[in-house]
Amino acid sequence: MSFRANKTQQLAFNDSFFGLTGREKKALERSWAKVFAEDIFPNINEEPFNVLYSDKASRPNTPVNVIIGALIIKELFGASDDEIVDNLMLDPRYQYALHTTSFEEQPLSDKSLSRFRMRCYEYERTHGVDLYRECIEGLSAHIAKLMNIDGRIRRMDSTMIEANIRRLSRIELIYTCIAKLVKHLDKAGIEFDRERLEHYLDPEDYNKVIYHSRNEDVDERMSVLLADADELIKLCDGQCEDATEYLLFSRCMSEQTIVDGGLRRLRNKEDGGMDSNMMQNPSDPDATYRKKGSNVHRGYVANIEESVGSNGSVVTSYQFEKNNVSDSAMLKEHLENINSSEEILMTIDGAYASTENIELAAGKNIELVPTDLVGRDTDSIMANIKFNEDFTKVLECPAGHTPKSCSYNSRTEQCVLSFNRYLCANCPFHDQCNPKIYKRVAKKTVSRKSVARAEYLKTKDTDRFKLIVRLRNGVETVHSILKNQYDVDRMPVRGLQRCKLFFGSKIGALNFQKLFRFRNGTGNYAPNPILG
Repeated sequence: MSFRANKTQQLAFNDSFFGLTGREKKALERSWAKVFAEDIFPNINEEPFNVLYSDKASRPNTPVNVIIGALIIKELFGASDDEIVDNLMLDPRYQYALHTTSFEEQPLSDKSLSRFRMRCYEYERTHGVDLYRECIEGLSAHIAKLMNIDGRIRRMDSTMIEANIRRLSRIELIYTCIAKLVKHLDKAGIEFDRERLEHYLDPEDYNKVIYHSRNEDVDERMSVLLADADELIKLCDGQCEDATEYLLFSRCMSEQTIVDGGLRRLRNKEDGGMDSNMMQNPSDPDATYRKKGSNVHRGYVANIEESVGSNGSVVTSYQFEKNNVSDSAMLKEHLENINSSEEILMTIDGAYASTENIELAAGKNIELVPTDLVGRDTDSIMANIKFNEDFTKVLECPAGHTPKSCSYNSRTEQCVLSFNRYLCANCPFHDQCNPKIYKRVAKKTVSRKSVARAEYLKTKDTDRFKLIVRLRNGVETVHSILKNQYDVDRMPVRGLQRCKLFFGSKIGALNFQKLFRFRNGTGNYAPNPILG
């Protein structure tokens, strides 16, 4: 299939649009379809997707802008692939929005959307480039421009996205991986000990092994499973090592078990290797484990950056990662990709803030404003400590005294200071600085992180900071909408790549919803003087 760009369709003489009554035309132009047709569809950039198709002369592709537009509309109304295909054939609003009113036959089929997704997945796996995310962010930038949002003020937040999987105990996980492999062997025609392993093919066997046994038999059942696993390892050696079922089985065995004294047993904490990257369910091997507060999550984390202006807000960038990726790491990656000559104010949660990120942002003319910092508090007086250029030596304390000695620990990035005992004991800042007083000297441990925290605390009570806190609170509503309206915790797919593409379509739908309200004058925007 070769690539052919689909230029913006013009109305033909026999266009179905002309068959509508005047009343129907007015209703169509008042609907969401007019805004989508005029502001979204013409700005879907097809060209980057030509790499997904053959460069040889062959049957032309389904128009990329129609596919991407359909994927966004699909999420806008919570429709399935089949429903969006049927709606495009039967509903003039869909045809008008996607500029297909002149088509004799609507271009989407039941496989168009799934095949396009598969091409995007494969290209990202091969080249490491997410074409769909770049397209959605390009549309987001265009929407922000239409709404006169210049991107000088931004806010960021992350949320946990639950994978579409069931929580499995260790015995359930090991059983499931064994059963999947046995079923693969049976389907592939590979001989195995049927007297021993054929029961895994029985649909009722799962309940018999997991639930229809006494709790006292758990150790015995686990021993049988591990013995069966050893049998399968010997059997599959050199026969089906490339099969997905075998790869998942091998990963499960290496993560959950260990061979000790010639016998396989369950791995425990003392053995090491038990971390959040361990497979949670073979149905979604990308999903990871994270405990945040009192809540346990299995799945992914979504990070969004929202540009804010007096006309509302638009999600202009997003990231979708395994949920054990920290906020700080996602912010660092995002900052590294920002290229802007204008001054930017970005308000963030305290979990994003780190000395490295603050310095990286400053080098790109970005002011990071954390609304709350995690970790130990320090007194604002510590902001008056003077360091040398590389923060390895303290030159003066808040009272202006030079330390007797200063030793720097490169591992902890801290300086241990020593002062004359008399100076610290009688210092007016003694209660705020709180040094350790010894017989002859006084000691204090400081770092550039503690100084940065103190500088932040100095600004915390200003009117400007209070306005920024109010501004940042609005980003919480985005995650609420994504969860409650767009069902991001109940995606119909599994796996990091697939979930990320669906999440991108939901971001596109959310931004279009914001644009539609702006065009209709129905947006309700809380005033904030910091927006200018």
